[in-house]
Amino acid sequence: MPNFNGVWSLTTQLQYASDWPIPPDLSRGVFGGGTDFASGAVNTIDFVVISTLGNATDFGNLTAARSSLAALASSTRGVWAGGSSGVNVIQYVTIESEGNATDFGDLTLARQNLAGCSSATRGLTGGGDGGAPTTNVIEYITIANTGNATDFGDLTVSRESLGACSSPTRGVFGGGGGNVMDYVTISSTGNASDFGDLTITGSAQTACSTSTRGVFSGGGTTNTLQYITIASTGNATDFGDLLNNTNSPMACSNSTRGLFAGGEVSSASNVIAFITIASTGNATDFGDLSVSRGTGGGLSNGHGGLQA
Repeated sequence: MPNFNGVWSLTTQLQYASDWPIPPDLSRGVFGGGTDFASGAVNTIDFVVISTLGNATDFGNLTAARSSLAALASSTRGVWAGGSSGVNVIQYVTIESEGNATDFGDLTLARQNLAGCSSATRGLTGGGDGGAPTTNVIEYITIANTGNATDFGDLTVSRESLGACSSPTRGVFGGGGGNVMDYVTISSTGNASDFGDLTITGSAQTACSTSTRGVFSGGGTTNTLQYITIASTGNATDFGDLLNNTNSPMACSNSTRGLFAGGEVSSASNVIAFITIASTGNATDFGDLSVSRGTGGGLSNGHGGLQA
């Protein structure tokens, strides 16, 4: 069987295509930064192929050690924004290759504990804090370009340590010190509108999605997962449980599967767990991160915002 974590040669692709009439989703999940309690913030980037099982492989390094940063992606480029100490740095990688991150530009507001989501062309970051009050700021970038972010509008409530996910048209921000969810239309600009409530009040949520369904981790020290239908509005519904009671895992997804990686409570975790997003039920073990950590940023080149 081909090595899913590698870059396939044309010969391998043709051989595999002859054996399988519908090739599997080869989207990569990429995990950047985070905090290892033993050594503080890390610059580690590692990756997996979401449709397989196994341990993460080294990808490269962020431009500096960062935690509490937002992550978003197009089908080709992964982007991390902000992070620990309240910086305005935006950096990016090419997802299908390995290597270190490169400077992209700057946020309009330096901050940490923010969330990111995207369509195929535009990336949004929302919420967070600059080491003082929390903010309701949403800003956007065009992922294929480099340059500074632009103001988009405001969340309905200022908050930090929230999660975000997207369909091709809509971005949803949830949690961050309460149970509030709100949404925006990614291709426009303007203030967010109320979506509904999460099942649990708290912070340190993360989220992943297909084009139709978003799944949020519970936040705090709970292992609860909950889901929404992105095209509608309304309160979240119980999905199942994560493997561990961890806050701030890194989340990403492809067209069928969601991953929640790492996290922290009294110590950092290296566990990667997966769910089938279209169903409900408890998470299953996937493998391990290369470095135990929480509060990093997970992204993929196959998430719900890209599934047109």
